[in-house]
Amino acid sequence: MMRPHAPAALPEPAALRARLDALRSARGFLLPHHGALAAGAPELHDAYLAMYEALTVTPRHLPLLEKECVWLAILVVAREAVGTHHLELFFQAGGSAAQAEALISAAGAAPMYDALEFAGAHWQAHLPGLAPGHAYARALDAVLGKAVPPDVAALAMLAAQAARHSVPGTAHHLTAAYGLGIAEERIVEALSYLIWPRGVNCFLDACAVWHELMRAGEIAPSPRFRVWAEMPGLGAYDRDSGTAVGGFAAPTEES
Repeated sequence: MMRPHAPAALPEPAALRARLDALRSARGFLLPHHGALAAGAPELHDAYLAMYEALTVTPRHLPLLEKECVWLAILVVAREAVGTHHLELFFQAGGSAAQAEALISAAGAAPMYDALEFAGAHWQAHLPGLAPGHAYARALDAVLGKAVPPDVAALAMLAAQAARHSVPGTAHHLTAAYGLGIAEERIVEALSYLIWPRGVNCFLDACAVWHELMRAGEIAPSPRFRVWAEMPGLGAYDRDSGTAVGGFAAPTEES
């Protein structure tokens, strides 16, 4: 039989107040969900805070301005007005109003990839010279101008297209990122920020596109990332049969 899980002890009111006061003091503000988690799921709250720290606060591979360029593009696509602190960080890191305008415009123009793909798929007889990827790149260059370095723009737009769950848009910018020689750990960091406003499945989908490109030989991974590329059978279900792989889909009894 499966053993019942004993939930963590819930905090007494005085301890809960002290916990929330300490969090407010450390961050300068408190958001509503912190109170709910701290009161009703303290273990999850601890894990949440650790995840937040590792994902968004601890420095990784993108300098602060590049990181906030990526965040700005994601927030525009996600329509996350609450993320105003990222604008403050963007300007504190040396970003300009012209760069912000260019990034916001480019992120807002991300759906044009879908329009060009549609035209290329259905109107090729009337537009024989239309190459959707090249047309999109030219239009994006016109929007961005010289305001943002090409590698930073590529990461920001990769995140924007992934935030839209656009498979062809994500594939386009992953290919472009490899063409620019952008380090793969920078790509991981840019895509990982999707987890917070868009959810882990959005990040999963983007990584699935990445994995497919490597498997198909359309991009050449480094030796480290080739280990991931060569891993077979990713996913909880077999692609052909739809049956569950391993014991993930159904709980197993413990003896």
